[in-house]
Parts: sequence; structure tokens; C-alpha cells
Amino acid sequence: VVSTQSTGTQFKAMRRRIFSRILEEVGWEKRATDGHTDSLLRNMLVTTLGKSDDEQVLAKCHELFNQHVSGGKQIEADIRGAVYLTVRQDGKEETYRHLLDLFKKTDLHEERDRIQRILGNGPNAQLRTETLDFAMSDTVRSNDTPFVIHGVANSGAEGRDQTWAFVQEKFPVFKERYSGGFLFTRLVQVTSNFTSMEQYKSVESFFAENKAPSAERAVKQSLESIKLRAAWLDRDGESVAQWFTQQGL
Repeated sequence: VVSTQSTGTQFKAMRRRIFSRILEEVGWEKRATDGHTDSLLRNMLVTTLGKSDDEQVLAKCHELFNQHVSGGKQIEADIRGAVYLTVRQDGKEETYRHLLDLFKKTDLHEERDRIQRILGNGPNAQLRTETLDFAMSDTVRSNDTPFVIHGVANSGAEGRDQTWAFVQEKFPVFKERYSGGFLFTRLVQVTSNFTSMEQYKSVESFFAENKAPSAERAVKQSLESIKLRAAWLDRDGESVAQWFTQQGL
């Protein structure tokens, strides 16, 4: 919620303060004593710190990625998705092209899925548009398309707006292709992280005019989520900003 506000930078600083010390303890590479939860924790830490603009994590992820794409040491599977996501956030077209090359060269669905879900997660609007078009192409399996599109929505406030506009434009196609199934509701859920009543009205108005009986519950849930987020910001946004400042963030 705070990512759309001026406190977003302070929130990132708080996450760096908390999680960087934990990553130092967990480390980047598997240990003989690691259990399943250690791998999950390592992946979560790299992802969170990458999204929080931690300089050391950003540098390490680019180092690992450059080795990986040049044919050197391969990134360990348990953090590969986190590394891909982190380097993709730099917004550089070169990184995007490297990821697309990796996608095209592998036959492993797990690796292709790992890449396609994060392709749209960057600050470059043109590359987000390319990803949305990519999601609709024959290169992507029909069942994977909603997850690629959702990845663009996960890139931030601008990505959510861009994705919502795209979903509205392609809605007849999506309704015909996915209506009645989970994948259709997944597309509706790109609206669930909106944070203003203006966006609430946009979603409400669209689905009032474009009926989707099979996704009615998902629409109601998204609207409720938007309303709750907007109310929270209105009620607590200022006090949260003050608290961040008091913490020296």
C-alpha cells in the first residue's frame, strides 16, 4: 500500500535495515545443514532486499546474472527467480533481452515460467508493453498468459495502471478464452492492489458495463480490497509517515 505514497522510500529503508542482517547470516549459497525452509528464506530475503534497492544485493545479483548468461557459474535454482527479478528491475533493455534469450533457449517449463513471470517487472513502460504483447503471442502457452500479465501489474503503480488498461482493451478475448475458470479471475485480480477510490470507481464502472458472471466473486473481492486500502491510507497514512521519520528512515 505504501509503495504508492511518498513513504515508499522510507518503507524500503526499513526493510533493508531489518533483512540485510538476516541475509548475512543465511548467506547466498546452500549449506550442508540447510533445510527446505532455509532455501525459502534465502529466496525471500534476496527478493525483498532487491525490491528495496539494497545496493549490495543489487550488485551481487548482477554479478551472478552476468556469470550465468555468459556461460559461467550457473545461479542456484533456489534463488534464481529472485536474482532474475532483481536484475530485471534495473529497467535496462540489455537485461530484458538476456532474459528473453534464456527463455527461448530452454525447454524446461519451470525455467520458462520463472522468466516469463518477471519479464514485465521493471520501470521501462515500453518493455512492459512488449511483455503484455509477448503474453498474448504464440510463444506463451494460453494457460500461462494471465501470470505473465500479472507480472506486469506487480511492477508497481504505473505497471498496475498499464495492465488494467490492457485487460480492459483485451477483455472480450479474455472472456472468451478463460471465462468460467480460475485464470479469468486471475486477470480480474490485477486490480486488487489499487489504492484510491478513483480507481475503485473505474473498476466498478467497467464491470457494471462488462458483465462477467463467472468472475463476480473476484470482482467483489477486488473492490473490497481497493476500498480497504484507500480507507487505510486515509486513516493512517499520515501517522505512518510520521513514524518512519521518527525512526530515522
